[in-house]
Amino acid sequence: MSLYNVAQTLPDMAARRPFQRAIIFPAGRDRNGRAKFTQLSFQQLNQLCDSYAHGLSEYGLQQGHRTLLMVRPGIDLIAVTFALLKIGAVPILIDPGMGRRAFLQCVTETEPTAFIAVPTAHAIRYLFPKTFKAVQHHVIVGNRWIFNGATLDELKRNPCQPFVCAPTTPESEAAITFTSGSTDIPKGVVYLHGMFRAQIELFRTDLDFREGEIDLPGLYIFALFNPALGITTVIPDMDASKPAQVNPAYLVEAIQTHGVTHSFGSPAIWKRVGQYCAEHQLTLPSMRRIFMASAPVPPTLIEQFTPILENGEVLTPFGATEALPIAMMSGREILAETATLSERGHGNCVGRAVSGVTIKIIIITDEPIAYWNESLVLPLGQVGEIVVKGAVVTQQYLHRPNETAQAKIGDHDGLWHRMGDLGYFDEQGRLWFCGRKAHRVETAQGVLLPVPCEEIFNHHPNVARTALVGVGKRGQQRPVLIVEPKPGYTPTSSNEIGRKFTAELLSLGAEYEHTRAIRDILFHPTFPVDVRHNAKISREKLAVWATKRIR
Repeated sequence: MSLYNVAQTLPDMAARRPFQRAIIFPAGRDRNGRAKFTQLSFQQLNQLCDSYAHGLSEYGLQQGHRTLLMVRPGIDLIAVTFALLKIGAVPILIDPGMGRRAFLQCVTETEPTAFIAVPTAHAIRYLFPKTFKAVQHHVIVGNRWIFNGATLDELKRNPCQPFVCAPTTPESEAAITFTSGSTDIPKGVVYLHGMFRAQIELFRTDLDFREGEIDLPGLYIFALFNPALGITTVIPDMDASKPAQVNPAYLVEAIQTHGVTHSFGSPAIWKRVGQYCAEHQLTLPSMRRIFMASAPVPPTLIEQFTPILENGEVLTPFGATEALPIAMMSGREILAETATLSERGHGNCVGRAVSGVTIKIIIITDEPIAYWNESLVLPLGQVGEIVVKGAVVTQQYLHRPNETAQAKIGDHDGLWHRMGDLGYFDEQGRLWFCGRKAHRVETAQGVLLPVPCEEIFNHHPNVARTALVGVGKRGQQRPVLIVEPKPGYTPTSSNEIGRKFTAELLSLGAEYEHTRAIRDILFHPTFPVDVRHNAKISREKLAVWATKRIR
């Protein structure tokens, strides 16, 4: 088998574009509130990676060592990640805000032999030593404090010779990342070097990423692809664990200062940025594309950016941690052709399959499917579970055989991944998203799907968003619509505002066959959302909340 190490893309880029800026990182603000920055060229970044790779290798890290990496977003996160990839070690990337129980379970399942982290993260291993019992190499990023192990600064070798990348193959483990855990405990997703190669190629072809472009990543994991693509990364001045609370002025400042050409972020981020630009009559002429994903993107949000993006457009990629990306949709096509259908409860159109990816719709079942059969496939227009196959599709969950069996379908030429999402294809070959399979509501009269139902009510002028949940036993569930009102509007189920609001919403639902069965409406001040994107509604928590209030 041929050799391939995704980290080799960095020295290749350093040779081709040595003096292009690779990373720009916020470094505080001056007395007038203007942002200050530090930066590294591709040549400097590659040299820093080599210095870390030599030091970590001398410290004992070897090819195949799984390494838990908990470093704040910035230069060291990217440099250490590529250093590990050069060694052939496997970085483990876990969202720090997922909660203690989930975090400890994720660490236990990955069995890291090395731990590279900031001091506060090292404190966790002292509190829960059994969870970290497999760790043999401890590296502290920052001051040692009271912890044993080496500091990253101590391991840095400078000056140093170029580090020769480990002889990994496309089938070698490259990294382990985790699902967002929006419907259960996050699952470890195993990435191979060949999968990274396929994703990089897709970014070049289908997404038209070009060397010399400038990216502002609203989700930091995407910054790890940029060195391989010859793209400058501008690290945003924001709290990665609270993207919905981002200061939009800081993002706009970064875009305008550095001439950012593209950015990925959840609708929660772009809603704030769009409002800020509209209020201050600002445009973003350098932007070629804004990617909005991780949750359904309201057409009204896309429309808001039409005057803001003078030379660009909104794109809505669709995928999951296990398969990214699988489909793409242009904001222009959404506004021109599918927005009206979405408003009428047809779901959210997420576009056509990207190159090298096959998507099909199969029957809805909660049971495992061991082997592929074409009889599983549903006809055009019929809602079922979305399944996908291709080079960007991961093959397994780490140490989760039951979940792997539940999510993968064997085939003669690979595996199909069951997305856990429901949808259908239209006559133009476009994929429509109707919500998570786990969130479907099964009543005695039939199945209700979250997104098509919620879209009917989301267009009420006083609705911020809605969530459809089921109360009771599956098959006999009672559909309940939970409404998050817009700020400043405070209805309750008992006051006059609430009664009027409820009547208006029920009237809206009565206009459509698939929402007429919804007769119970509750008001919730602020929906719980996922940690990673602050955009995916935690319907499981809302269902528990609703159960206590529905008699």
